Order: sequence, then C-alpha cells, then structure tokens
Amino acid sequence: MLKKIHKAIDAQYPEMVEIRRYLHQYPELSFQEYKTAKYIAEFYEELGIPYKTNVGGNGVVATLKGGKAGKTVALRADFDGLPIQDEKDVPYKSKVEGVMHACGHDGHTTTLLTLAKVMKNYQEELPGTIVFLHQPAEEYAPGGAKPMIEDGALEGVDAVFGTHLWATTPLGVLQTSKDVFMAGADRFTITVQGKGGHGAYPHETKDAIVIGSQLVSQLQQIVSRRIDPLETAVLTIGQFEAGSAFNVIADTATLVGTVRYLEPEIQDIVISEMEKIIEGVCVSNDVTYAFDYKKGYPPLKNHSEEAELVLKASDNIEEIHTREEVIPVMGGEDFAYYTMERPGAYFFTGANKDGNPYPHHHPKFDFDERALPIAAKTLINAYFAYQEK
Repeated sequence: MLKKIHKAIDAQYPEMVEIRRYLHQYPELSFQEYKTAKYIAEFYEELGIPYKTNVGGNGVVATLKGGKAGKTVALRADFDGLPIQDEKDVPYKSKVEGVMHACGHDGHTTTLLTLAKVMKNYQEELPGTIVFLHQPAEEYAPGGAKPMIEDGALEGVDAVFGTHLWATTPLGVLQTSKDVFMAGADRFTITVQGKGGHGAYPHETKDAIVIGSQLVSQLQQIVSRRIDPLETAVLTIGQFEAGSAFNVIADTATLVGTVRYLEPEIQDIVISEMEKIIEGVCVSNDVTYAFDYKKGYPPLKNHSEEAELVLKASDNIEEIHTREEVIPVMGGEDFAYYTMERPGAYFFTGANKDGNPYPHHHPKFDFDERALPIAAKTLINAYFAYQEK
C-alpha cells in the first residue's frame, strides 16, 4: 500500500510546487495568519475532510478517519511567516512588504495538505485516524502549539510526528534524535537607567552605554566560566539600544537577547547568574535597572521509540540515502509542547538547494522543492509504522 501512496504523492509534485509558491508569495506574521488559515480550511472543505478552525487561535485541525481500526496519529505543520524582507530574485518572491516565509513553513503546510489529499483516496484502506494539525505562530513565543493543545487539539491522539524542511542539510538526508533534539529558547530584556548629560562632562553623569557594555562583557562569562564545559548553553545579546546624539551621554540603555539550553537545571543557573551580575554591575555604578526574563519554548525532546520508527520508516523511501542521529541544534521549536503531552518525534528533512549558503531566517532563504514529497512520504511511513507498533 505504501508504494501506491508514494506514487500518488509523486504524482502530486507539480501541484505541491504550485501550492508552496502561492503560499510563499502571501506570507502572514505570527498570530495574524487569517488568510492562510482560510486557505487551509477551504482546501479541506474541497476534499470533504472534516475540520475545525480557530483552534487555539488561527489553528486548523482536520481529521481523516480510516475504514479500518487503528490508532490516532497527529501530523503537524506550522504556517506563519517572519518579519523579513524577501531578497530572492525568483518569480515566487513574497508580495507582502517586509514579510516572508524564511523558514520553510510554506513547505510544511504544502506537505500536509498534499498528504491529506492523497490519503483521502485511501480512506477505506486506512487503519486508524490521521489528525492534521495546522499550527500558527511557531515563530514567536508564546507560540501556537500550547494554545492548540489547551484547546483540545491532541484529544484522543496516541502519537504525534512532525518534520522541518532543513535547508542547510543536503537533499536526501534525514536527521533526528532519540532524546533532546532542539534547545529551549528564552528571551530577556535589561533596561539600565542612568543619568544623562553633556558628552564633555562625563563625571556629572552615569553613562548607561558604558554600564550596558559592562553587562554585555560580564554576561558572556556565565557560559564561559559558570557553566560546566560539558553542558550546553548560549547567551546572546542581539540588541543594544542607547543614545541619541554623538555628544550626549545616554541616560538609558536597553539590552535584548536570548538564552538557549538543553537541560532545565542549566536554565536555572543562567537565570540566577544573570540576576547576580546585573544587580552587581548596576549597584556598583549607582544606577537602577529592570530585568525582564521570559521563559519561551522548552527543549524539544523526542521519544526514543518514535524516533526509531522514523529512522526505520525512511528505509523504503528511495530518495533518502542517509539517515542520521544527530546532536541537538540550538534553535527552538514549540513542537516541544506536543512531545511533552504525547509520544512522538520530530525530524529534519534535508532540503538544501544547489548549495545555497543562506540559512533559515535569512532574506535570501529558499529550499529545494524536491524535499516536499520526501517529507510527505516520511510522515505517512511513520504513521503506518506506529500503527504496527
């Protein structure tokens, strides 16, 4: 049966490309994906597959109940874009100013829609039930996964699988992990309130830029000097905003950054050490401060048995020539919430386009569309493998 399904997926390739390129031209930001959600819902309406809209926000959940008894397995795709100007010179370049699909979510959505169309034709032969989870707002915490789960998206679901088209991995390579696969991702903001003044009279001021610079330097010592070298953590300052003129000493500085970690105890250490350093630097400089730390997505931890199913399920997909168990990546993913609730696994489908050097979230990001049917085949293979578990 899988051979027939694979052939049917391949036959849909021209339409997959068409869908993906349409979605790529009309991206929408996290929590604003109204037109995309409508497009997805109308697709299921035409297929005659029951669906629900407004699940946990703009989420769409469709359910295909097979003609044979079996387990209920959810397959997930996200569909939000990013606030990035598309700089690619391609016919399907984003038509929305300042917004683009720079992470492959248009491809994820295409994969799931096509799989639903194909499997509708095999409904009577299908064991169990496929739940198609179309999730908004993956890119921006608090994300879309948690609200969807709270709204009942996983009710009755036995297991959940998902994939990410990974544009830095070669086509034909599948990657996953049997444990922690992606990092926890937090965000913080530090505001230093000093005392501004004339650039010629620094002794009369409390220079927020100098103090902020001390924080940038000392916060890096948390990872280099206060975390066990055998553990993993990242602390990045991504924004430093202060000052208004070349000859004015700034009274306020704002630092915004991210923390990445694999284990909860490391997260605790980083937060504690940040509080000590920020307080120490600011007290010693006689200024006040505000420290706002927001815990984001937890680490994405695969279940060992389900990850093994993905690896074995890819054996009979001829386009996949390499299967790898990899070390965790430090990017974050709110798929983590699904595997906290149900057995499941997340995996990368290699999608590098002709050696394209541009990574995810880059203005010239793109992926090889030949990865679309590979992703669909791997997802449905994992589905059937779980049925036989």
